[in-house]
Amino acid sequence: MRAATVCAMAISIPLMAAAAWAQNNATLSERLGTPLAQRANPGPCPGNPEALGVARVVEIDTTGGPGFGFEHFKAYDFLRDGEVVLTFDDGPWPGNTPAVLRALAEQCTKAIFFPIGKHAIWHPEILKQVAAAGHTIGSHTWSHADLSKLTPDQAKEEIEKGVSAVRVALGQPESSFFRFPALRHSPELLTYLSARNIGTFSTDMDSFDFKMRKSEQIIESVVSKLKKHGKGIVLMHDFQHPTSLALPELLVQLKNNGYKIVQVKAKEPVQTLAEYDQQLEKELGGGTGNSRPILSVVRTISE
Repeated sequence: MRAATVCAMAISIPLMAAAAWAQNNATLSERLGTPLAQRANPGPCPGNPEALGVARVVEIDTTGGPGFGFEHFKAYDFLRDGEVVLTFDDGPWPGNTPAVLRALAEQCTKAIFFPIGKHAIWHPEILKQVAAAGHTIGSHTWSHADLSKLTPDQAKEEIEKGVSAVRVALGQPESSFFRFPALRHSPELLTYLSARNIGTFSTDMDSFDFKMRKSEQIIESVVSKLKKHGKGIVLMHDFQHPTSLALPELLVQLKNNGYKIVQVKAKEPVQTLAEYDQQLEKELGGGTGNSRPILSVVRTISE
């Protein structure tokens, strides 16, 4: 009995010391204003032990509307050499978005999606798949209008309807991230987003996949630009069919070239405006957030 007690004490002492070290380290990290990174890749990727995965998860405090992406914003360079943030615009869209989700799932990796509000309302079941897979979801206006050509009030309505559309489609608000269509913004609209505590995403490199018809061109575009820059936020479109075809091989090439994926999350969800939530819910005859998946409601039994 005495030997067992001594053995138990011998095991518990280093465990207690490790716990104390972890607590002190967390406290030090908080004092320095750099919270410890969340654990990425908690386990192996089922069916793919060589998966790209997620190397790091970062959390962004969007208070004051910070901007990201060196094409327009250079204040916050949070990526290390070889790190990549995958982003997809203009979805959700039948066929293409589910294919993008499958490719990401096969590699157990994550991305940020910036859906168009109308598309979110047309295809809420697909946007729910994006959320269920654990990806980050921001917003990309209501109709993908060029906000630089609208009046300030029209532009603000485009922004807010897009934000609320995501909330209505999912039944809950998502991340306080926004991307301007065509990356065109004005100082006045950046000020508005700042007051709304919504972070703005530009890009470090645009794949220009919307101009390409072959998956090989998209892969070459992304890989060559990453080799030039060494890291970056990559802009693609889950609306585009060639992109959905290119993604499986592109992710393999990112892995083979030693790039690491960073998942980006918002510290707080976006605060939608009630007037736009109510407007969209009224147009739809009620929100879609509590609706069942379409295949559990309607199915083909004969054709």
